[in-house]
Amino acid sequence: MDRDFLNDLFADFGPVTIRRMFSGYGISVDSVNFALALRAGLYFRADEQNIPQFEAEGSGPFQYQQRKTAKTVTVNSYWQLPARLFDDSEELAVWARASLAAAQRAGLRKRPKIRKAVKTAPKRAAAKQRPAKKKASTKRKSASRG
Repeated sequence: MDRDFLNDLFADFGPVTIRRMFSGYGISVDSVNFALALRAGLYFRADEQNIPQFEAEGSGPFQYQQRKTAKTVTVNSYWQLPARLFDDSEELAVWARASLAAAQRAGLRKRPKIRKAVKTAPKRAAAKQRPAKKKASTKRKSASRG
């Protein structure tokens, strides 16, 4: 899938931002990523509200294999778009809106990032501070002054 194809695919949905991501593209609206276009297909953001739609179509969640362990990893937050929707841009737009809503809900559930406090050197108590030493005079006073 290339950018032109994706722009045409989402024409009935509205303008989208398409950015390089992983081995494909991330698709977003107002900085909210709601779809992934990868070698394996097109995946939409899903949650408990729209996963039943995907299941009813026989779609499954995004899966990939780790290189080192060959373990299969399942990403339940993105589900493969049913192939029939590639030919029905109006219904694809409905699914895209539901996916965008799922991504927005996920963003609301995220906890705000807590900034780490900057460590500062402890302040010494005023009573424990030593007074600054006076510098010795460079001129010696003569002991025989009179």
